[in-house]
Amino acid sequence: QVQLVESEGGLVQAGGSLRLSCAASGRTFGSRAMGWFRQAPGKEREFVAAIGSSTSYVDSVKGRFTISRDNAKNTVYLQMNSLKPEDTAVYYCAAKVNSDYPSRNSGMYNYWGQGTQVTVSS
Repeated sequence: QVQLVESEGGLVQAGGSLRLSCAASGRTFGSRAMGWFRQAPGKEREFVAAIGSSTSYVDSVKGRFTISRDNAKNTVYLQMNSLKPEDTAVYYCAAKVNSDYPSRNSGMYNYWGQGTQVTVSS
């Protein structure tokens, strides 16, 4: 059974930093694309970042967030710096099984984590 387990999020002040991790079990994803999405209250889930054959970021986090992975640990990370109140959301990690293309389309991902709350106070 494949599971993606995100680390605990948290409450941080604006301008602060937080690192999320997502550990996969039950399957090795290797170079297959993995991504992070987020959903704020009353809004649709949106793409944040993905890594595979390359990396991709939504414009609003470029220069502030960095996605990386440790294949030996089957884990993907999201380093979030210079956090803003508008980054407040539930963050989800996702993984593909058949492609290394870092898609921005949530429908292209096969597995999802349970989500972790990130709250940025002003």
